[in-house]
Parts: sequence; C-alpha cells; structure tokens
Amino acid sequence: MSSQPWVLQFCHGYDGPFLDVARQYAALFEGTPYKVCTVYLTGEPDAEAERGSASDEVIFLGHDSREVRGLKLGAMRRLRQIVAGRDFRLCIAHRFKPIYIALLATRLPVVGVLHAFGVFERAMRRWFVSRFQSRLLLLGVSDAVRDEMRGYLPAWDPERIQTLHNRVDVEAVQAEQVSRETAREALGLPQDAWVVGNVGRLHPDKDQATLIRGFAEALPRLPAGGLLAIMGSGRLEASLRKLADELGVAGQVRFLGQVAQGRRYFKAFDVFALTSDHEPFGMVLLEAMAAGVPVICSDCGGGREVVEGVGRVFPLGDASALADALCAETADSCVRVPERFTDEHGRQRFMAFRYLRAWLG
Repeated sequence: MSSQPWVLQFCHGYDGPFLDVARQYAALFEGTPYKVCTVYLTGEPDAEAERGSASDEVIFLGHDSREVRGLKLGAMRRLRQIVAGRDFRLCIAHRFKPIYIALLATRLPVVGVLHAFGVFERAMRRWFVSRFQSRLLLLGVSDAVRDEMRGYLPAWDPERIQTLHNRVDVEAVQAEQVSRETAREALGLPQDAWVVGNVGRLHPDKDQATLIRGFAEALPRLPAGGLLAIMGSGRLEASLRKLADELGVAGQVRFLGQVAQGRRYFKAFDVFALTSDHEPFGMVLLEAMAAGVPVICSDCGGGREVVEGVGRVFPLGDASALADALCAETADSCVRVPERFTDEHGRQRFMAFRYLRAWLG
C-alpha cells in the first residue's frame, strides 16, 4: 500500500452542477499533503469531466443508473478494490446513494454531502445513517438543508450535521464569461434593452409563473425596452408562453431554451431573478454575482442565504413584491461574490470541523 495519504471523493455522476461540486471539494486539499482520487459512479469516461474534477486521479465506474439500484454489489466490490490499493484516510460522498455505498463497502470515515431537501424523509434512510453515526459527518449545502437534516436526526450531535456552502472559483468563472455585447449577440438580445435574466428548468419548483407576473407588473416602471430572458427548457414552456400572452407581455419575454455553458453569458443581464419555491442553494446566483449582476431571490431556503447582504429577497410567490424589487434595481449597480462562498473560505471552514480534524490527524 502506498504511504502517500489520499482522500477518496465519491460522486454519483458529473452531470449538471456536480462536476463543479467535485472541483470544489478537491480544491479543499490544495496545499495539503493529501492527494484526491475522484470516483464517478455513473457516466462514461470523459476528458472534460476528468479535467474539471481538479483531482490527482479520476476513475469512471461507468455504471448506468439502473445498474446501481438495489444492493449495488458491483459498485461496492469496485470501490473496495480502489480503496485497498492506497492509504485512504477519508471518503467524501455526494448524495445518498454514494454515502450508502461508501459506508457499506469501506471502513473509512465518510463525509456525506447532501445537496437537496427531503433526503431523510424515508425512515429507512434515517435508520441506516444512524447505524454508522460514529464514522459519519453530514454536510448540507446551506443552513436550510442542514437544519432539515437536524430535524430528521434529533438524537445526533449537532456537530455531526454541519453546513458547508457551495463555492465558486470567481477568477475561473469570470475568465469564461464573455462581454455584455458578445453575450447579447449570442443570445439574440438587443444591445440597448434592459434585461431581467433567469436560468433554470421550466418546472413548478422554479416558479417562473411568478417571475412572469412580477415582470409584467413592473414593466411600465422599468427602463424603455425592458425584456425578460429565461434560459432553460422543460414541460411548462407552453403554459408559461400562454401566461405571458395573457398578461400582454409575450413580446417582451424571451424563452432562450437550453444554452450550453449558460453562465458564460450572464453579463447579458442587467439583473438576475430567481423565483424558486424549493432551492437548496442556488449556484446560479453566485455565477450571476461573478458577472457583476445584481441578484433578486425568493425567500426559498438556501437561496436567501446566498443573497443575504448583497442582493434583494422577496416573499415566495409574491409577484408584486418581485415587481418592486425589479424596479429598485434599475439604477446602475454591481455586486461581488461574498467571501464566504469562495474556495479559500470553504477550505478554512472544512478543516475546522472537529470530527474531520480527528480523522485526518
């Protein structure tokens, strides 16, 4: 076995935001003696995912989601083989399925990172993690997720259920982002318009209906040429288009569809609005801030924590309050990503967790 100390990072997959999540947690060990091996349970080998993981080694198990239902014995055997070859001190597992596999397949201490609400609604899951409480530290991506977990696991030491907010590599994101002019040209938006931006799948959870209603109410008070640009696709597109037509703003609402590497174009927006009714964190808010765009967010769990002190919060589902917030942002303004959402702050907080210090030595 190698004497080099390693940290195992076990991810369900690298789709959507989870590639950057892997990068965030690998970055926690920069400047330390630890090397990071990132293992993806699902997904075929991918050069871009390998580079984006920012890890010393990346392993793709290549399972299909259907293959890891039930007891997941094949994945457990493979993980045991990986762990047997090196001096792994710790496993960081994202989402419940990798936490489950890591706890059963290894004897490593496990940092389980939860990215969603409702993970412990099932009694069986609460029973399972409680069996392994002595070698498990649970992290929520927001205080809202953490507090929900503590509510489901009241017998746990609160220090075993903590918050580690998602972070953003500000310089890397800004290096990707194109200029306002280039972004508007790419998205087909007029250069002289005042644009409210929104990014997210067209799904009830994202509540773009309130967004459209708030925009329609605010439009007479917004600068001339006001537009709402919604980046994303989903099953509600037809009903949202119908709503915009009923409110008389169909000509001012642009449905941009799914845009590859959408955060590159955030400088196209004059203000960014997130209206979700169920947001564990809200990474797009940080990406908008990195572009210098003012942000507005519904009081929706983790999203409120992201914009607190730097953006505006309005009551969930209140279109009139959203309209007032949009109008308040018509003056030139600019924001920056708060220090608490940077890699360096995340590293300091992570290394300060009491149980983690004991495990890493």
